[in-house]
Amino acid sequence: MEGTSLISWMAWTWQTAAFFAFIITCLVAMTVWEVRSPGGAHRHGILGLETTRGDRLFISLLGSAFIFLAWLGIFGMPLWAPLIIALVYAFIIFRWA
Repeated sequence: MEGTSLISWMAWTWQTAAFFAFIITCLVAMTVWEVRSPGGAHRHGILGLETTRGDRLFISLLGSAFIFLAWLGIFGMPLWAPLIIALVYAFIIFRWA
């Protein structure tokens, strides 16, 4: 594999970098939040599950991925509408789940 990068097979665009930076920022923010306010009391919310802050972050990120994939499959580009839907979804998960 002369002359090729080990990651040249992946399309690293600024959007891809922004996505990974957002995920890393979320993880760092959750870590700081946990250090400053340990415990993150368990809640039994609208999902019928007992969740912590980390659980709610995971559920919101996973749900957001499905929102974007469904939008792409049905409507295609642009992705501003699913971004708004995903942010509202994440707010609902963190508030009531």
